[in-house]
Amino acid sequence: MTQMIRFERLAQDGKARLGVIRTPRGDITTPAFMPVGTAATVKAMLPESVAETGADILLGNTYHLMLRPTAERIDRLGGLHEFMNWQKPILTDSGGFQVMSLAGLRKLTEQGVTFKSHIDGSKHELTPERSMEIQKLLGSDIVMCFDECTPHPATEAQALESMRLSMRWAARSREAFGERPGHALFGIQQGSVFREQRAESAEKLREIGFDGYAVGGLAVGEGQDAMFEVLDYAPDMLPEDRPRYLMGVGKPDDIVGAVKRGIDMMDCVLPTRSGRTGQAFTRRGVVNIRNARHAEDPRPLDEECTCPACRNYSRAYLHHVERAREMIGPMLLSWHNLHYYQDLMAMMRAAIAQGEFAAFEAGFHATRAEGDIEPY
Repeated sequence: MTQMIRFERLAQDGKARLGVIRTPRGDITTPAFMPVGTAATVKAMLPESVAETGADILLGNTYHLMLRPTAERIDRLGGLHEFMNWQKPILTDSGGFQVMSLAGLRKLTEQGVTFKSHIDGSKHELTPERSMEIQKLLGSDIVMCFDECTPHPATEAQALESMRLSMRWAARSREAFGERPGHALFGIQQGSVFREQRAESAEKLREIGFDGYAVGGLAVGEGQDAMFEVLDYAPDMLPEDRPRYLMGVGKPDDIVGAVKRGIDMMDCVLPTRSGRTGQAFTRRGVVNIRNARHAEDPRPLDEECTCPACRNYSRAYLHHVERAREMIGPMLLSWHNLHYYQDLMAMMRAAIAQGEFAAFEAGFHATRAEGDIEPY
């Protein structure tokens, strides 16, 4: 009999939760950060290197993969895990966010979205049913329902119309997904920054029934204060016995604040995107390795980090290869950033297990305030 995906809560400290998502492809310890492999690759990283950072799960992108190389081709080649040489779990987003961002290239209807490819201008349609089909072809372990990511700012009326459309699409996604033992379907709460709408969305998602629940429509320009204000109540509206996923977040202090408010899973392109632009995240803040101050600095990026960039190379060397635009620069900084993010998650899991999350949070902010933060 195929193993079902299930979530176990192991400990809780305040709202911060320690748990594990058990899947046929391996356990996902939570709170978990998912590196983003948009086009079947985590940029500048080998799959083995990503695994060495401690990542239990990757995120893939329905929109990009349906366009190139196509989900059908990936299916013929054995599925996404085989295609990209990653045998641990994969979560795929539904493509909704990317399609909604195609201003001027898309048309939204009750049925779904028609759009033109940003690659070659070819016309495509993405509906809840098609999104489920694509994610099945990819072989995703965790599938996201198709939704409209409400833009920010939005009026209360605009947000309500968008949220209710997403809930109708969520019901269609659930029906199209069917029963797939060993795979999970997550619903996505919408409602922008409006509490009543978040409550209505959560109630509808509970009625439909999902294996996990995401808090969507945040990290879209509302700012950290507004995001945290929503997170103060939105996760509490979702079932306690299912994982809670905050989509597209974020910076380290965003992540700590989200975990504090009951979030179990996050993803963001920031670690690798920053690594490709000379930015490194450390326990003391952000380092811009391109700055001249690092040209003769023999120290590692982070004295407490055990990643290859910190173990084997100085800031001076990283500054040199970055300024010289050598390929190894973005590779090492991306590896370091992903390692740092996974270390951060591990430290939070340990703090929750010991009932010391508040002390961890205070130390996290105090250390960063001490000093290595540079203009980002």
